[in-house]
Amino acid sequence: MKTRSWFGLLFPAFISILVFTFFPLIQIAIPTFQTSKGFLGLYTKFLGNTYNLQVIGRTFKIALVTTIIVLILGIPISLWIARQKSKIKSILTILTLFPMLTNAVVRNFAWIIILGRNGILNKFLLSIHLINSPLNILYTDTAIIIGSVYLFLPIMIISLVGSISELNIEAEEAAAVLGANPWINLIKIVIPQLVSGILTGCILVFAGAMTAYTTPQILGGNKNLVMSTLIYQQAMTLGNWKNASVIALILIIISASSMIIMRKAGHNLDRRPDSNA
Repeated sequence: MKTRSWFGLLFPAFISILVFTFFPLIQIAIPTFQTSKGFLGLYTKFLGNTYNLQVIGRTFKIALVTTIIVLILGIPISLWIARQKSKIKSILTILTLFPMLTNAVVRNFAWIIILGRNGILNKFLLSIHLINSPLNILYTDTAIIIGSVYLFLPIMIISLVGSISELNIEAEEAAAVLGANPWINLIKIVIPQLVSGILTGCILVFAGAMTAYTTPQILGGNKNLVMSTLIYQQAMTLGNWKNASVIALILIIISASSMIIMRKAGHNLDRRPDSNA
């Protein structure tokens, strides 16, 4: 009876996932295999194009660099927030999440004002004579990375704050008593205990950066396409829905494979004792 009850509770959720997640993917995938060019003809054609490979490489590079920068910025900020008093911690957490309440389009247009040739950043750098001519930051990969870091940093911080609250403070104190400086304490004591939170944050940020559309479209422009903007171009501009489906499925496979690899790497690096052991 317990097994039946367990199955009965999960069955509606399983059907919902099947209908609303897998069924649309199957509907998208089937036409891409039914072509005159063979079973995988559209996929080999897409992957055989040098420009398409450059778009895949750019997408992966932007997602990877964004994840690394967000992680480097997120760890110290999260440690600082997590070790404040309860009231201050709550206020700082709200302030961290506050930008997420603003529409992504609005935030990205704000970055246009900041990063443009006549934007705030260039005017400031020119005023202090650090540069002689405006920097071309907008509509580059750098602009996409800056916008993505701003977009996903709160997610990393929130993921890490929860893990930091469960840290073994006694281990840090013992290391300090034995002569470990703050940097060694951070690298050898704190970070190994944060593997679970780091892994969660990295997966969320990487997957989000890989599939983001608004930030690359607004800050990258039409010359710096990533896979999400290429899907839009193929589907909405060129009306080639089969090509758009091929790109979407390749993007899903790359994102899922990357997350599986990160999960396995995180599991191997996790030094915490296995609760099932």
